[in-house]
Amino acid sequence: QVQLVESGGGLVQAGGSLRLSCAASGNIFRINVMGWYRQTPGKQRELVADITSGGSTNYADSVKGRFTISRDNAKNTVYLQMNSLKSEDTAVYYCNADLITFLSTSRSYNYWGQGTQVTVSS
Repeated sequence: QVQLVESGGGLVQAGGSLRLSCAASGNIFRINVMGWYRQTPGKQRELVADITSGGSTNYADSVKGRFTISRDNAKNTVYLQMNSLKSEDTAVYYCNADLITFLSTSRSYNYWGQGTQVTVSS
């Protein structure tokens, strides 16, 4: 019914840049919040950045000033521009959306993408 498809991950050297994209498709009525999380082996999944329907943003302290989250509401797509990448940014990055579908407009549901690998080499 709803699918989040991520793209843009890959291998980059320290100091380089990548842009991640996540497109939501399906029977979507409204997307409240879209965001990016990341996870490494043996560690809890952590919030990287998110953006609300009103355009307000939230960033983890470790990425402030380096990453920028944005959205295209017409395309139901969220982006994460990652600059000045560090080796500690290496992780699987997951797209997340809190959204309402046409089939159940009384409440929102949380959806996850499949994850995309970002590897930063030193």
